[in-house]
Amino acid sequence: MTIDLTKKEQEFAKAVQYFKSELKTLRTGRASTQLVEHLEVEYYGAKTPLIQIAQITVPEARSIAIQPYDKNALKDIEKAVQTSNLGINPINDGTYIRLNIPPMTEERRKEMVKIVAQLAEKTRVSIRNIREEIWKDIQKQEKDGKISEDDKISSKQDLQKMVDKFNEEIKKLAEAKEKEVLTI
Repeated sequence: MTIDLTKKEQEFAKAVQYFKSELKTLRTGRASTQLVEHLEVEYYGAKTPLIQIAQITVPEARSIAIQPYDKNALKDIEKAVQTSNLGINPINDGTYIRLNIPPMTEERRKEMVKIVAQLAEKTRVSIRNIREEIWKDIQKQEKDGKISEDDKISSKQDLQKMVDKFNEEIKKLAEAKEKEVLTI
């Protein structure tokens, strides 16, 4: 009787999903609402994601428009954008905040590729840590006599196949993002 790894597969999927969400926040030279929607804005004394207090649109390929539901939040949103690591100066016209996305320099593109690689490696480390936890569980079950040695070996092979599948997905996501960053 081999170990049922389908339940454990969700843990791997969560790590990859987090990686995807991190990649969406990286600036590529094109406007995207995902660049700013999770910015934390100090709103009436509480840190609030921008998407909860404003409508975010992309009117043009290189600009983002932010219209707060409450006009009193304009200054707070402007401050949040300025203090973020986006490197974009907000333009406050009293109704909207506009963000003009400048074209990225070659140096900045190379920096972004390094950040993508770091995020990918961090995700692979998470995958390895999850694998180690599962492997320890499999070894414990064999030691306790719940599974045979053959089941342990079979489970280890299944586990490695699963890890390889998720590592391949991480690699493809990272390569796609790098290509997007390097495309002018």
